[in-house]
Amino acid sequence: MAMRLRKNDRVKVLSGKDKGKEGKILRHIPAKDMVVVEGVNVVTRHVKPSQKTPQSGMVKQEAPIYAAKVMLVCPQCGKATRVGCSFLESGRKVRVCRKCNEIIDKT
Repeated sequence: MAMRLRKNDRVKVLSGKDKGKEGKILRHIPAKDMVVVEGVNVVTRHVKPSQKTPQSGMVKQEAPIYAAKVMLVCPQCGKATRVGCSFLESGRKVRVCRKCNEIIDKT
């Protein structure tokens, strides 16, 4: 199934310990059908000092969650909505909000 969510989309978490939180998608992993959302599913990692991170200790970072657990928030109506697809007169495929029928994609 094609992933209808993209990087920098605003999403709302539907289930789990972070239910109800909203955040921006930092990256998506289509092969595993997962997304990393800002401020959601924060885990603590114990890191050793290295060239890249000279400071050791406990680091908090976002872990991936399943894309099925999040829903896109429409930029126009501000509600969590399903995503539909439509074609413009030019033939370009765009994402559409199912609640207000506005185009989600910019340009």
